Amino acid sequence: MPNTWEHFHHQADIGVRGIGTTKAKAFEEAAMGLTAIVTDPALVQSHREVIVHCEAPDDELLLADWLNAVIYQMSSQNMLFGQFDVHIDGQHLDAKAWGEKVSRARHSPTVEPKGATYTELLVEQRKDGHWIAQCVVDV
Repeated sequence: MPNTWEHFHHQADIGVRGIGTTKAKAFEEAAMGLTAIVTDPALVQSHREVIVHCEAPDDELLLADWLNAVIYQMSSQNMLFGQFDVHIDGQHLDAKAWGEKVSRARHSPTVEPKGATYTELLVEQRKDGHWIAQCVVDV
């Protein structure tokens, strides 16, 4: 199975699940799923780079912090991101996100993510070796 992201049903909010060959790839794909809440990630051009650093006591909280950092950048910079490069060393995450300013005409944003929650928060390696990184996002 290739690296990928998907949404899963959760009442009024939206679940994002990243699946990857490594934990870092699963985190990247979870962030891509976050972008896909707003618009088609294929529409987002990589004009600008943003650096993100996170640290947390465990993988699940690191995922929530990572997604909340991406949400913060989306909101404060009025940007969308279509490419991510995540490096995880223990409980430290260093990442680059590439994107562009929101274009209402081109991106047709649907909703604005408010925050990654601890609901259904999970980071684990499956028996097939792939990693899953998921949580519910408040929209």
